[in-house]
Amino acid sequence: MLNGRVLARRWAHLLLGGALLMPFFLLTSVVVGLAAPDTDVTVHLGWQLVAYGLALPLVAVAGLLRQVRPLEVAAVRALVAVPGSALADGPAGSHDARRRAAGWFLAHTALGGLVSGASLALPPAAVFLVAMPFVGPLRRSRWADQFPALPDHPWLGPPLGFAVLATLLAAVAGAGALLARLAPALLGPTPADRLAAAERRAADLAVRNRLARELHDSVGHALSTVTLQAGAARTVLAADPDFAREALVAIEETARRAVAELDTVLGLLRDEEPGSRTPAPTLDGDLDGLLDRVRAAGVAVHLAADPQPGALPPVVSREAYRIVQEGLSNAARHAGRVPVRLCLAHTDEELTITVENPVPAAAARRSGGGRGLPGIAERATLLGGGASWEAAGGTWRLVATLPLAGGPR
Repeated sequence: MLNGRVLARRWAHLLLGGALLMPFFLLTSVVVGLAAPDTDVTVHLGWQLVAYGLALPLVAVAGLLRQVRPLEVAAVRALVAVPGSALADGPAGSHDARRRAAGWFLAHTALGGLVSGASLALPPAAVFLVAMPFVGPLRRSRWADQFPALPDHPWLGPPLGFAVLATLLAAVAGAGALLARLAPALLGPTPADRLAAAERRAADLAVRNRLARELHDSVGHALSTVTLQAGAARTVLAADPDFAREALVAIEETARRAVAELDTVLGLLRDEEPGSRTPAPTLDGDLDGLLDRVRAAGVAVHLAADPQPGALPPVVSREAYRIVQEGLSNAARHAGRVPVRLCLAHTDEELTITVENPVPAAAARRSGGGRGLPGIAERATLLGGGASWEAAGGTWRLVATLPLAGGPR
């Protein structure tokens, strides 16, 4: 059942359609008056219908404008009781979307014009019919000439008046229901809209995944390193105060750098200008500092690097730093203070990163489930490379290959 509130809102929506039709109707009424000077469009229903029919093609053309759809969608959401999820957002971009919006605009104004005209004419007529038996002058007025049988049978007026009102309400309900049925088809998302929405969701998901990787690698590495450094300082605090002091200094430096990197990631969330953020660390410029902090935690890192033919591409250098950082953090987190071998092999086409460390028995039994290794694989894949890892012969080995040409896929 259609409740009164929904009916009233749909009636208002139809009256809005009539108001939108009015400029076009007035224009065609002037044209009809010029074409037929002896006619009075304002009083002859037939000529009014002619002007109405001539106005509809102009309405359809106006409906092709891109901004028509968002305006009509806003009106439908507010007045027609159609679920918002069934309607498209934003201007009509494709030709298909514009054609659909034009079809809706035509239907809205066409039905709205008819309902608006009926809403202006029928309620006064109904009041006249209902009052006719009780008011003598009405039976002798010129309006009564429109109903030849009523002056002699005035008591037929009230039933006929209520029937007129019921017919108007039924017409409003039917037109409103028709528009509510047409709205999802004509104002709903087109295949192009759905594709664009899917692309936006994919882009948002990619940004979220990127931020998650950055947070995991920077903050996770810092926490793992600080944990090892604090443990080393506690172990030798009494026997070797100088080493403990160095560990505390390393903890301070690690925490400070982690805060700076965290601010960089949060700057991405706040959409700040790139110049206002701390530059992301790179393999070319920040590898030595990373190794110093890891070594300060008691992890012996042996670096084997081929002579580098030149500076790495910026995006490769940034992602390579994160991969090395996560590889060292993964070794320290799961194997503890064991020797780690880091190998950087350069060719003209690619950079190969290898991280190896012994696997203690306790670490070998440790179950997976972290995000570090999948994050490494995602970073490598986005650059067109790949990553693999395995524990064999008591050694954990992580290998990542990054092409030096091209860019993110």
